[in-house]
Amino acid sequence: MDFGAIVSNLPLYLDGMLTTVELVVIALIIGLALAVPVALTATSNNPLVTFAPKAFIYFFRGTPLIVQMYMIYYGAGQFEPLRESIFWPIFKEAYACALIAFSLNTAAYTAEILRGAIIATPYGEIEAGRSCGMSKWLVLRRIILPNSFRRALPAYGNEVIFMLHGSALAGVITIVDLFGAARIVNSRHFVPFESFITAGVFYLILTFAIIWLFKKVEFRWHAHLRRREV
Repeated sequence: MDFGAIVSNLPLYLDGMLTTVELVVIALIIGLALAVPVALTATSNNPLVTFAPKAFIYFFRGTPLIVQMYMIYYGAGQFEPLRESIFWPIFKEAYACALIAFSLNTAAYTAEILRGAIIATPYGEIEAGRSCGMSKWLVLRRIILPNSFRRALPAYGNEVIFMLHGSALAGVITIVDLFGAARIVNSRHFVPFESFITAGVFYLILTFAIIWLFKKVEFRWHAHLRRREV
């Protein structure tokens, strides 16, 4: 094995890692912002209200991420009204299309996680809030959502890791992320094992960082559940 090519191309890998982190972080922020209202409407008792959010969740959870990305990046260009609209400068850029696909995909998975956590809220907690004179929205803000986020945290941590791994598909549409950097190094030096194992090491480092961060957050948010010494 020859890792000389890897050492000489480390700046390319580091730039690719920064692009990967940037894509994932922005997509997670947008996805979480979309997921909260989608999850709330999906828990409604009105079938007319729940149809749209559940259809959104079902579509983006039921189709592969790469299909969604191809539909946005390659498929959007076939619609002339879109090409002539003010949104075309966005859809013609690979980075923006990847960001849209990642955001919508993680929004669907996160919404389903939150929906389950909201439904699992003990009704006694809601009744306790109402007995204190809280309005419906105050109960939602102070009781339902905070407790739902606590319950959803482990599953959401897994979703963040899946999003990191799924972001490797960005390299398929010309974006030089970690996977894209590995492809470039391989095409230049013909060292497939060395180039892709290096990308794998970087992904492992990022994954361990995510796991460490979520363990810290869980330790803080679940402090009230820990046994206290007498």
